[in-house]
Amino acid sequence: MVEIKNRNELLENASSLLNRRAREIALSAIEKAIDAVDPRKLIRSKLVLTNDLLEIDGRKFELSSFRRIFVVGGGKASGSMAEALEEVLGDLVESGVIVIPHGTSDQHRTKRIKLDEASHPIPDEDSVQGARKIVSIADQAGEDDLIICLISGGGSSLMAMPREEVSLDDKQGITEMLLRSGANINEINTVRKHISEFK
Repeated sequence: MVEIKNRNELLENASSLLNRRAREIALSAIEKAIDAVDPRKLIRSKLVLTNDLLEIDGRKFELSSFRRIFVVGGGKASGSMAEALEEVLGDLVESGVIVIPHGTSDQHRTKRIKLDEASHPIPDEDSVQGARKIVSIADQAGEDDLIICLISGGGSSLMAMPREEVSLDDKQGITEMLLRSGANINEINTVRKHISEFK
């Protein structure tokens, strides 16, 4: 369960008993909301392995019909998602690459899925390398392999592969301009997909 670090301080600073009670209700609601969207819990709630049958949010996969299982993806929550996926599938995962923000790999424990770090919200060379590794895994997979893709918010920046005629500098500049202009994430991603080989 998530707990707000300065919960006690916020409660002690209440101006009245009524205000304290209102704060307790608000803080409990915030903690429950954060807990409800925990990537690990969400993955575990959507992923069930029973003997040879893997069920992902209602879709069923008979694992014996696949030669290998690969995991790819990226985003700010994808490290937690990969960790939860490995907890369920364990050594059934052949390998994988997940691209997560710089400085976050020590927050996750995976054995078979490699966690590559890259920049967010402005892509960097690590973003390009991460996307290339994902494409390489997809290229080596055959018809009898299963690829599980984990994508969360931030994936567009973390997995960047500019089109041939667009440089990484161009993509960084365009992203910076869009962010400064106040464009929302849907508008930013609409532009990004047109200058991306990966998306």
